[in-house]
Amino acid sequence: MIKEHDCIVLLQDLPEDGLKAGDIGTVVHIHKGGAGYEVEFMTLAGETVAVVTLLPSQLRPIARRDLAHVRELSVA
Repeated sequence: MIKEHDCIVLLQDLPEDGLKAGDIGTVVHIHKGGAGYEVEFMTLAGETVAVVTLLPSQLRPIARRDLAHVRELSVA
């Protein structure tokens, strides 16, 4: 079960928000018992890139064997 403040992995690209599948975000709010999630995505320097509302099918919890990967944020 995903809880507030959990880190999650984005499962699909969201080009309108500058996000790509595999990006890591933090749950800042849970809607209606898990019907949706408000997730903040930040750079490693702490700059907020986007806060988006996601459906459960668009994210997953961080897994024990996940490895972080860095990419440079594209400027639109």
